[in-house]
Amino acid sequence: MKKLRTVSVALALMATMSAFATKGKKATKENNLSGQIYEMLKDNQFNADHKDLTAEVRFIVTEKGELLVLSVETKNDVLEGFVKSRLNYQKVELTNVAPGRVYELPVKITA
Repeated sequence: MKKLRTVSVALALMATMSAFATKGKKATKENNLSGQIYEMLKDNQFNADHKDLTAEVRFIVTEKGELLVLSVETKNDVLEGFVKSRLNYQKVELTNVAPGRVYELPVKITA
C-alpha cells in the first residue's frame, strides 16, 4: 500500500513538472494564419438577411507574404465578393508559411 502511494505521488510530481517545463510561445490569434484572416474579415456589414453564411476559401501565400485568393466556394455572391476584396493581396506576417502552397480555410459569417 505504501509503494502504491509513493508511486502515485511520484507520477503526480512528474506530470506537474512536465507541464511547467514546456517552452515556447502559445499560438495566438495574432501570430497564426487563420487568426490574421479572422481579423481581416471580422468587421463586416452583413445584415440580418445574411445569417450564417459559409464559404470554403482556397488561397496561396506569395513570396512577398501576400494572400492570393484562388477560389471561394459559396452559394452567396455577396460573401464571395466580400472575402475576395478583404483577403486578396493582403500581407500576412508569418515565418512558418510555405510560399506557393495551397491553403484551404472554412469561413463562417454569423450575424
